[in-house]
Amino acid sequence: MSVMQNAFAEMPEGTTITEEAARFVETVTFEDIPEEALTIGKRCLIDALGLYVAGSEEHSVHILAQEAEYVGGREESRLLGSTLRVPAAMAARVLGTAGHAHDWDDSQVSIDPAHIYGLLTHPTIPPLSSALVTAQSLGAVSGRDFMLAFLTGFEVECKISEWMLPRHYMQGMHSSGTVGTIGAYAAAAKLLGLTGDELRWGFGIAASFAAGIRCNFGTMTKPLHVGRACENGVTAAMLAKRGFTADPNAFDGPWGFMAVQGGGASPEKLSQGFGKTWTIVNPGVSIKPYPCGVLTHPTIDLMLKLVSEADVQPEDIDTVTVHAGSNILKPIRYPIAQNHLQAKFSLPAALSMIALARQAGKVEFSDDFVASDAMQDMQRRMRTELDPEIEAQGFDKMRSRITIRLKDGREISGWADERYRGGPENPLSDSEVEDKFRSCCAGVLEADQQDALIAQAWAVLDMTDAGQLADSLQ
Repeated sequence: MSVMQNAFAEMPEGTTITEEAARFVETVTFEDIPEEALTIGKRCLIDALGLYVAGSEEHSVHILAQEAEYVGGREESRLLGSTLRVPAAMAARVLGTAGHAHDWDDSQVSIDPAHIYGLLTHPTIPPLSSALVTAQSLGAVSGRDFMLAFLTGFEVECKISEWMLPRHYMQGMHSSGTVGTIGAYAAAAKLLGLTGDELRWGFGIAASFAAGIRCNFGTMTKPLHVGRACENGVTAAMLAKRGFTADPNAFDGPWGFMAVQGGGASPEKLSQGFGKTWTIVNPGVSIKPYPCGVLTHPTIDLMLKLVSEADVQPEDIDTVTVHAGSNILKPIRYPIAQNHLQAKFSLPAALSMIALARQAGKVEFSDDFVASDAMQDMQRRMRTELDPEIEAQGFDKMRSRITIRLKDGREISGWADERYRGGPENPLSDSEVEDKFRSCCAGVLEADQQDALIAQAWAVLDMTDAGQLADSLQ
């Protein structure tokens, strides 16, 4: 019996994963959402709004915005960084790319040791972007309906990502682009009121649209994966609403999304169901303190601790050696970053920022800072080594240690805390989330505009037109 056949045995008799996903989207109400999920959802909203603003400065986003302006079309949703309105799907492409442009958006947590690093997709940007542009196209969508759509898409995205076998990511698929499409579709479908066959067809359309390969990490195309996920999710919902057909069980069977993209589903997990427990609460979500691959974060925190406690100055450093497993060293693959996109996947770059500036934020992750002589020199003092002891412990945690050798011959060393900052075991406080938001908006929005947007986000449930959030991003 195949993995997918086993999986079907765990579903209610006569149903499929696609049918269960559709039933959840169709029937879930605002009252079904736990209070804790709403609270965390507001934190994710504040985080994402800041990331949209930060992303609006990126050259990649400018290119996409120029393309959207050139193509034009129905004036449905606000084009990020402009007063223009463009078709909702095109607005979603730009908004979603901006939200992931800095690789600073949150991460889904998994407690399954088979899932590498205990992390899966970036869950917020696809359904949130989809909900925001769809709300604008519809007009006067309440804050409650907006958050319902966002959290519905978040839940569907995360459960599909959790249930799909780890092969999906290990063989090179970028789940934020693939499964993110499903989350974006579910959010748009909820706001558009899709039901029955139309709702299931939309899942089939979205499943065929889902794409993104990891070779593009460190380039403009990685955040475009998320932008396209948002665009494609919205498009799938609009096409389904017009009666465009697809297989009504596209997640299932030997040619379905789960089997083709990931080798199947984990049969023992399907009893979790959608919305029985909400992933945003349990196992939770990680809000990133640094704008780079989360695999680097525990090591960055350790570097900051070591240089701060010993008051190590840049000129004191001879070499820095990072000892880690292949689960970190393979994807964090740039030995010397030449630009900010490569730096997001470079331990030498991130640690050099700490050595030079004792911080690694939007300013440090810029082309000018990364290409500076000081950064290029410091990166050449950094080494990474595969550690057999760490490798033998498995890939469920982000384990690493650092040895700093000073020019006077002394050594300073330590182990990274596996309870990485920002994760459920060591979360950012509300004030830290707001501080991150402000750092994202610095140089784009004035302080009073930042205050107003934060206030809107905390009070989103009281809004009569949640689409107005988009107007506050510029």
